[in-house]
Amino acid sequence: MFNVEEELKKLPKEPGVYIMRDDKDVILYVGKAVNLHNRVRSYFRENIGRGPAIDKMVSLIARFEYIVTDSELEALVLENNLIKENSPKYNTLLKDDKTYPYIKVTLGEDYPRVQFSRLMKKDKSKYFGPYTSAAAVKDTIELLNKLYHLRTCNRSLPRDIGAERPCLNYHIKQCLGPCQGYVTREQYREQVEQALEFLNGNYSPILKELEGKMRAAAEELDFETAATYRDLHDSVKQVAQKQKITDSAGEDKDIIALYQDDREAVVQVFFVRDGKLIGREHYYMTHVSENSKTEILENFVKQFYAGTPFIPRELMLQCEIADRELIEKWLTGRKGSRVYVRVPKIGSKEKLVELAAQNARHILEQDRERLKREEGRTIGAVKEIASLLGLGKIERMEAFDISNINGFENVGSMIVFEKGKPKPSDYRKFRIKTVSGPDDYACMREVLTRRFLHGLEESKELEEKEMDQTYGSFTRFPDLLMMDGGRGQVNIALSVLEELGSSIPVCGMVKDDSHRTRGLYFNNVELAIDTRSEGFKLITRIQDEAHRFAIEYHRSLRSKAQVKSVLDGIPGVGPARRKALMRGFKSIEEIKAASVEELAGLPEINRRAAEAIYGFFHKPEDGSGTSGTA
Repeated sequence: MFNVEEELKKLPKEPGVYIMRDDKDVILYVGKAVNLHNRVRSYFRENIGRGPAIDKMVSLIARFEYIVTDSELEALVLENNLIKENSPKYNTLLKDDKTYPYIKVTLGEDYPRVQFSRLMKKDKSKYFGPYTSAAAVKDTIELLNKLYHLRTCNRSLPRDIGAERPCLNYHIKQCLGPCQGYVTREQYREQVEQALEFLNGNYSPILKELEGKMRAAAEELDFETAATYRDLHDSVKQVAQKQKITDSAGEDKDIIALYQDDREAVVQVFFVRDGKLIGREHYYMTHVSENSKTEILENFVKQFYAGTPFIPRELMLQCEIADRELIEKWLTGRKGSRVYVRVPKIGSKEKLVELAAQNARHILEQDRERLKREEGRTIGAVKEIASLLGLGKIERMEAFDISNINGFENVGSMIVFEKGKPKPSDYRKFRIKTVSGPDDYACMREVLTRRFLHGLEESKELEEKEMDQTYGSFTRFPDLLMMDGGRGQVNIALSVLEELGSSIPVCGMVKDDSHRTRGLYFNNVELAIDTRSEGFKLITRIQDEAHRFAIEYHRSLRSKAQVKSVLDGIPGVGPARRKALMRGFKSIEEIKAASVEELAGLPEINRRAAEAIYGFFHKPEDGSGTSGTA
């Protein structure tokens, strides 16, 4: 048994990290301390004005543990790692976990390539970035390869020179062909150096060169080539214009400021690389209600720069943070060169920080409005429906639909909405087993019986094993059952629930003659609903989603049946090979388009069978072949 008073006496007066846990051993909070003895004991003193959130956390602590470190710097690193790994409830947390794109030039290779990368490794490559737009990075890489004719293949050169034929890029004059030895290592490296100049922001040489080539081609009346150079010239100018100069010193820095309300905070970061503002990004911080601006900013800096591969030379912050010198030391160690953490007070730098803070405020206010609208569409709409039906709180709604064509392949769908939003992970498909022919009522009876019987059985099993009910996919029953139809469908549902001893409100989504939703059928009464209300719009979304999910399932079964019926006619293709083909290809058209090699690459399909399948779909058009339809 953990005795808090006894364990407090054993705490060492050394730096380290402490971990607070509740009675289920869940981590509540992770913190660092210069002196573990003093810091941890402070949580268990009374009346020290910690605030209700921390008081609540302390009341939940069942035990604590600690890890002693050699220094406060080591404690800071360990604290970051544990927070990132466990996301404790009472730590201020960085919500976003984004990775940023880089442009990577593989200078460690004899014939370097320009690549897209989300990781910055300690290798011989040179990295540019991070950038905030992956699309812009890909466009820039494509432009560089067109301008400097660099290779994009994965061949190991010079080992594989001449081993294979040159690829399409060589034939369309977008690669110099180093894989064939058509360019020397020195000549290729000159092109790479020019690409590096471009990435460093020196666009003048390539713009001048492209303009000269464009004029020369035009004078020779080769207007197609001239147009190509014109397009490349325009692309380079566009890239150049995107680089907004913000600092003549050409340094790397991040400008960081925040804005907070009583629930959350937004941190805005401006990324400046080589003196150019390359982009900005915002991040949400949670559990901020009782934290000051300086505490939130410090938590952000520690969590964000523990995960990002690039550390700039300077961080410009909105306000002072308590562990500034320690964080500088930590970041310097991570970067391998001096890093400065500063709070500008006057001049253009202070204005940039102020601009970042204004942006953070705008983002939070815009999101607040967006969330308010979203809440009206979801939770607000659910409340409207509950009020109309005279029900209490509704959280989970389930809707069912049946799909078939003249009774062929009867299927049912179950979709789930929670708090007014679809929950696709709880959607279920049913292939009707007991009904043949077009009998929607009988099909619905089977689907509902299977759904709720399965849920009751699953609940019983979990109860016997003393497991949490949330582990069972069917164990959560709805607060409201939504049937696609009127009295008939509702009565089917009510009779199934009665037979199983369950009591769940059931309403029907009634449609008019034009197949549009017009109201709800509940307790033997059709209730009109304002067609302009959010509640009505939610009912329509639920109805449409149930219908879509059922039709898509039915369509997939029809497609498989069609494939199977066609494959039955191929000599030597039995059940195992049919299954392999149906797994490997989505449709008959894909199988028909496949080469012998692609067919033979599937399990269960040998070369001989592949040739037979290929031959079946490629017979001469003399009337003896097949069109591939059942």
